[in-house]
Amino acid sequence: MSTYLITGANRGIGLELVRQLKARGEDVIATCRSISPELSALSVRVETNIDITSGDSIVKLRESLSDTKVDVLIQNAGIAEFNSLSNLDPQSIVHQFEVNALSPLCCVQTMLSTLSHSAKIVLVSSRMGSIEDNISGGSYGYRMSKVALCMAGKSLAVDLKTKGISVAILHPGLVSTRMTGFTSNGIQPKESVKGLIQRIDELTLENSGTFWHSNGEILPW
Repeated sequence: MSTYLITGANRGIGLELVRQLKARGEDVIATCRSISPELSALSVRVETNIDITSGDSIVKLRESLSDTKVDVLIQNAGIAEFNSLSNLDPQSIVHQFEVNALSPLCCVQTMLSTLSHSAKIVLVSSRMGSIEDNISGGSYGYRMSKVALCMAGKSLAVDLKTKGISVAILHPGLVSTRMTGFTSNGIQPKESVKGLIQRIDELTLENSGTFWHSNGEILPW
């Protein structure tokens, strides 16, 4: 049994990660700004009022863990605000950078002391953070913030290798959740998370820093 800490765990992909990991017998710590009935029903340890954009909030989380060691830290919390060229909103773009890229990096740095030997860090990014794969344009803030998250993940993989910590950068697929407006073109969270967990299980120091689709495809930068 390993201890998993998941941010943004009250709905969508985060909630399904909690569900599937608990079902296979893992120890799960779910963090969120506010708990949902669905998360409460899973009967796992929940840390509420955790906002990844707040340094004080993350320090509080670290202190609440006491002597608990985290084996897998999953940075899942994120936002999507789709800015077009004709409707750019600089404040929105900056906010997405803060939530999607800078805050996960700062959270990792703050939580390093809680990680176990040979721990794993997972950054939930997006295929929309691939420059080579961008054939549709638009979504400036979301795309730019996810590119930044991918770069942070690659640097973390380099910097933490000597500590025995590996890093995965994962695209969950187009998933039908509230973030995507429950798109009919997306896969269900259950399918996405099954793939995400498989990628996490297969993560090693040798493949650390790889940008994967949940289905196992290696994505271009």
